[in-house]
Amino acid sequence: MTSLPVLTYLQRRVAGELLTGDATLLHYPTPISQLLGIEIVAVDERAATVRMAVTTGVHGNQQGTVHGGTIAELADAAIGTAHSTVIREGESFATIELSVRFLRPVWHTTLAAGAWCEHAGRTVSHYRCEIRDDENRLVAIAESAVMTVRGEAADRSGPTRHRTDTTQRGDDWCTRSDSGMTLLRPSATTRCCGSPP
Repeated sequence: MTSLPVLTYLQRRVAGELLTGDATLLHYPTPISQLLGIEIVAVDERAATVRMAVTTGVHGNQQGTVHGGTIAELADAAIGTAHSTVIREGESFATIELSVRFLRPVWHTTLAAGAWCEHAGRTVSHYRCEIRDDENRLVAIAESAVMTVRGEAADRSGPTRHRTDTTQRGDDWCTRSDSGMTLLRPSATTRCCGSPP
């Protein structure tokens, strides 16, 4: 297996040039992108374009247009892909702020979201993303802050550091973690996680 930098991996993937055994430290395609049909169509350092076919029959809201959350997810996918291109071993990242301005309704189209970095910080970087329809009309503009985490905070193995178990004690639901026990829903006769009043 050949471990490639994220940018190289994604550029080869977009060009259709991945070899058997090529891998990178992040998971591509992401499960959410597979579920929604989001495809990476262009990528460079701190920049990416993704696209997705949308229809009100699948992505619609109660008003009969494509749900704004679908458009926000597409923007977040473009921004996350753009930022992932600079992530190295021992690092991870998270969107810490996402703001979307919706400019026109969408019904049935292919949306393209192009994201680029406006300010690259050591820990927090700021991105802008334009979402356009298949007629190249601007549908929405997103802005985002993305935080790079390093060391133990970048552990991608899952929530093993802070194990939490939820159990029922009588009429009470309690959660137990490494830091102690917390009452989730007290009954009228209990003061604290199973201790009598």
